[in-house]
Amino acid sequence: MLQSAEMPRHTVKASDFSETYRRAFRWMLLARTTEEKIASVFRSGGKITGGVFLGKGQEAISVATGIALRNGDIFAPLIRDQAGRLAFGESLLDCTLTYLGARSGPMRGRDGNVHRGRPLEGLLPMISHLGAMISVVNGMLMAHRFQGKKNTVGAASLGDGATSTGAFHESINQAAVENLPLVLVVTNNQYAYSTPNDRQFACADLVDKAIGYGIRGHSVDGTDLGACLRVIGSAVELARQGEGPQLVVATNLRLVGHGEHDDAHYIAPHLKEMPLGRDSLAVAEAELLQNAWADSETIEGWTRDSISQVEKAIAHSLREPSPDPATEDWCALSSRHLAEGLSSNGSRG
Repeated sequence: MLQSAEMPRHTVKASDFSETYRRAFRWMLLARTTEEKIASVFRSGGKITGGVFLGKGQEAISVATGIALRNGDIFAPLIRDQAGRLAFGESLLDCTLTYLGARSGPMRGRDGNVHRGRPLEGLLPMISHLGAMISVVNGMLMAHRFQGKKNTVGAASLGDGATSTGAFHESINQAAVENLPLVLVVTNNQYAYSTPNDRQFACADLVDKAIGYGIRGHSVDGTDLGACLRVIGSAVELARQGEGPQLVVATNLRLVGHGEHDDAHYIAPHLKEMPLGRDSLAVAEAELLQNAWADSETIEGWTRDSISQVEKAIAHSLREPSPDPATEDWCALSSRHLAEGLSSNGSRG
């Protein structure tokens, strides 16, 4: 299978921060390249059914979450988490095959293009943006506890809007009471779709909500890759060490509409001129050059490699057949152990 890149998953280590930073930047670059191509295919019409949602401006937060996790951990990404998905181990083909509705994709062409995942590998298909994934992660972490699995962490991505839902309250309260190794990464991009912060919550900062649940809160500049790697990486390690749930609030600005259907006319112009309106990919590239962690020629090579990977994945996916409604067996994947390559106990045969 065509892989997303030959870069293993790593946790953040202070002794090798520059290498982690370079690796994270490459995931960000590949994610941006992938999404720009997906958007282009979507706009050309006919090949992608459903919405296309871009993570532009959010890549640093996402990649820092995915790269801090390791094999055996659980990750519940959202629609703007392509960078984190790749860093956690999702192949590029899983992304392109799903977007293009191919039967050979992980969801067999049976679900919307953002609801993809591989639960047996800890990558959860998204149910909803609105806090619904936290309880699923909690359940898996409880299962790990019952099975005697130790030192695993579950991370769930959220938007600022999700913190206003009942699902958020119930799940974070449960995680706190059970002292689960849960990391909630909230991206406050200033708008819940088109609803601004001041019409959504009255607290001074979303991180203050951690106090009410008796858990630890962390704030980070979501446009700063280095800061995201350190803060989110630290939160993951605290959870792994038994310090209970961690709430990370990363501040940035969504640099595109909610989806390709949305022109984002409601975003206040002055926000785009503030530091939170910076493009995290451009900020990370400047940091690489300033610290001499990479030169322009190297970054250009990474860019060419990303474009090549994406073009190959798209070309491959376009050749794959879609499900045939007349012949497809539409029963749930979980009830088709043999057909889906699984043994009776749910492991791969």
